[in-house]
Amino acid sequence: MEQSQRLAAKAVRRVLAGSPMSAALPVDAALPADSRALVHDLVYGTLRHWGQVRGIVHTLVERTLTDASVESLLWVALYQLLHTSTAPHTVVDSAVRATGRLKKSSARGLTNAILRNFLRRRDAILGAIGVEDEARYSYPRWWIERVRAEYGERATALLDRGNARAPLTLRVNPRVTTRAAFVEALKAAGHSARPIGVAGVILGAAAPVTGLPGFDEGAFSVQDAGAQLAAPLLEVRDGMRVLDACAAPGGKTTHLLELASVELLALDADASRIDRVTQNLSRLHLAARVAVADAARPADWWDGIGFDRVLLDVPCTASGVVRRHPDAKWLRREGDIATFGEQQRRLLHALWACVAPGGIVLYATCSIFSAENDEQVGAFLRGQPDAVRLPLALPPGFDAVEGQLLPSGPGAEHNHDGFFYALLQKK
Repeated sequence: MEQSQRLAAKAVRRVLAGSPMSAALPVDAALPADSRALVHDLVYGTLRHWGQVRGIVHTLVERTLTDASVESLLWVALYQLLHTSTAPHTVVDSAVRATGRLKKSSARGLTNAILRNFLRRRDAILGAIGVEDEARYSYPRWWIERVRAEYGERATALLDRGNARAPLTLRVNPRVTTRAAFVEALKAAGHSARPIGVAGVILGAAAPVTGLPGFDEGAFSVQDAGAQLAAPLLEVRDGMRVLDACAAPGGKTTHLLELASVELLALDADASRIDRVTQNLSRLHLAARVAVADAARPADWWDGIGFDRVLLDVPCTASGVVRRHPDAKWLRREGDIATFGEQQRRLLHALWACVAPGGIVLYATCSIFSAENDEQVGAFLRGQPDAVRLPLALPPGFDAVEGQLLPSGPGAEHNHDGFFYALLQKK
């Protein structure tokens, strides 16, 4: 516990200093699997509730803490006290020892006093910080205000949903097995599971993915239920030319190939992520042409033959998937929306020339902000006379309005993240 707290506190500091979660988490191969899982839980949980635990520390400490390592340990311990079932005395004792391990022996008493003070005054402290928006919702103030402006009375529920744990959702590969057979294999291995959507399965409890039955054989992929809607919306058919313009890590790429035998080109501008696409294709026994390229510069990669279908999953704030990526809340700045907006416009306009007459583009984001979604599509349609927006038919049970999926609440039939989809056809 003590080591996990220290490693988690270090990772949290790295994220808040600007590192993405993937780079901040420890990768020490010598760390046992159960310890690694605990560290990951502590990092994810602390970042989900950072506004709250930071508010508690500010309330309990009379002066600003000058030691970031001690403060981050307090955040991690407070997350455990508030949101996990770990015994309070275990959390406190481990945090005090961890403080000493940091060669801050003089701070051990401070850590002990702050955490025990919180346990004694828990209700009063939570009531006091609950009037501050950042402590109540655990989002930056600008984010809270934007959600309120766009969603009105639904804002509180949406913000709270973003702080929930997302389920482990899988997509069955129909070229390898059936969903019914896969669910039975999961149950035989001791995993509870239920179907969702057309090809999805939600596990009752998280588990190491590589240890699930059928992983090495390519029987499934990890993919949120909302993300699983993308490929079917394009209605690909055998023989079509298809472009996945921002493909990494390859979840939607492989889904398209599972649905039909198409000629698919997968692009991504990030060379460090394109290997994930290749690895996923290999494990699932699928084939596509993969290239490192900026999709907004077709002259570098396009052969001049129009695509029948284009999947354009554009870079965005990731405001709809903070259940799975809580670091996004604290890494994003309000000005990033305009920066992403320019990227989105550039990609959409550049790729339109690559679409065959009658071809269809699926514009997709994992955002709930209208500036990246409906406003972006509306502006494109006003300036592009040969483009028309097609009706979007989403399955019943999904929390969606005109292509905008919102993160699911507790007990939802289809538990999914927030996405936006718009189908655009070239006349």
